[in-house]
Amino acid sequence: MAEAINAVETRGISKSFGAVTVLTDVDFDVRRGEVHALAGGNGAGKSTLMKIIQGVYQPSSGDILINGERVDITSIQDAKAAGIGMVFQEFSLVPSLTVAQNIFLGVEPLTGGLIDERKAVSRARAVLAEMQVDLDPKAEVGRLGTAYWQLTEIAKALAQNASVLIMDEPTASLARHETEALFALIERLKSRGISIIYISHRMDEVYRVADRITVLRDGRKLFTSELSQTSPAAIVEGIVGKKIEGELTYRPRERGHVQQEVLLEARGLNAGPRVRDVSFTLHAGEIVGLAGLMGSGRTELARVLFGIDAIKGGDVLIRGKKADLSSPNRAIAAGLALIPEDRRDQGLILDHSVRENLLLPLLGRIRRGPLLDLAAGKALAASLIERFGVKVANPGRPVRLLSGGNQQKVVLAKWLGTGPSVLILDEPTAGVDIGTKSEILDRIRGLADEGRGVLIISSEYPELLAVSDRVLVVRDGSIVDDLPRQDIDDEESLQLAVQGVRP
Repeated sequence: MAEAINAVETRGISKSFGAVTVLTDVDFDVRRGEVHALAGGNGAGKSTLMKIIQGVYQPSSGDILINGERVDITSIQDAKAAGIGMVFQEFSLVPSLTVAQNIFLGVEPLTGGLIDERKAVSRARAVLAEMQVDLDPKAEVGRLGTAYWQLTEIAKALAQNASVLIMDEPTASLARHETEALFALIERLKSRGISIIYISHRMDEVYRVADRITVLRDGRKLFTSELSQTSPAAIVEGIVGKKIEGELTYRPRERGHVQQEVLLEARGLNAGPRVRDVSFTLHAGEIVGLAGLMGSGRTELARVLFGIDAIKGGDVLIRGKKADLSSPNRAIAAGLALIPEDRRDQGLILDHSVRENLLLPLLGRIRRGPLLDLAAGKALAASLIERFGVKVANPGRPVRLLSGGNQQKVVLAKWLGTGPSVLILDEPTAGVDIGTKSEILDRIRGLADEGRGVLIISSEYPELLAVSDRVLVVRDGSIVDDLPRQDIDDEESLQLAVQGVRP
């Protein structure tokens, strides 16, 4: 009977924020040693349910059981004591500290009342060895790649004796080989009896690692099923609330013809070690994809074009004229807009309201002399919210309270509100649900159909192939291939090109 007891269980969990109900009577359980996927559209209630289990929020009603016993989790400390650990999509590490210091941050081992660094390193090395991870506990986290940040987060939870790990979009920032290493680690953790709640919008990952799946929609549990007994189509239909025509891949669609006018041209761009002698063109009405491994220079190129990083050599021409891109303000004036890869750190001011975030690049439109016209600001923000389908009950509330997909819509809306002629999108669908991905991809096609030029960076090759007219392959800071979409047979062909392998 002991094996039948769930590691963690919620019974009848409901949660309201004022008059807004975000969870209604949700039952959810995770067995010992299983990976239980949690899926749902943005705003479905996934994050709220997990924050209740983790003690960030308290439920309006309902119970939480740990190993069959009802518990009161009123803080993150209560959750840790109950064996609940969370690996956030947005990392919670301190870059200037070492791996060991981050693992034991707040619970440092002491000797004689002082922090014992040697003991911290020794314990961290033991945890990493148990994970079968080759990582120096003395390494400064800020100098490590994203995959090692992820491993440090997991080690941090395990070091505090977590028996249940909540993983929120754990592969969102990982390259393919790093993702494979994470999956292998998950299997090892399962074999030790550790339970994992796996939040992901990627169906291939869910079927790869999970045993069961629960789908939430509009704050209610739609169903729980063994993965072996349900199809991807049924899951997606549950998430978006309707049947999805065709396959669950983003197939290319016919669009209008690319225009002859060159909107943007880069000539021999150099900027640091990851932008080296880059030349390419972007036409009006054209979508150009940038494909490459992490660290290849894709994001660095986007930063250079938007004036964040200085150009050391070469030129950028906008409509045939040399452009001054020495700052983001000058880039905006030249008609460029950048949707950054990390919406929370780079695209939004989380504690400011939805309305304030939308209006930040548009203040010139509502300025009346030295003052701002607040009524005009409210009207402009409301029009952007409606135009881009942002789900928000009160635009005056902090943007951090929105789901990931709606946060991404706010970032898109505020920059498209500037009316750019060239739009640069860096991982525009990272961490959003399937329905919102389709909306964003359709929006990108629509922008190109209006005559804008679009440069899109994505690690999800099916998406890249679905929208791009051409794909530029970036390797070691340089563009090594310029491939027309019709010359790329499938995702595997693009992957081979990125890896530098010729079939």
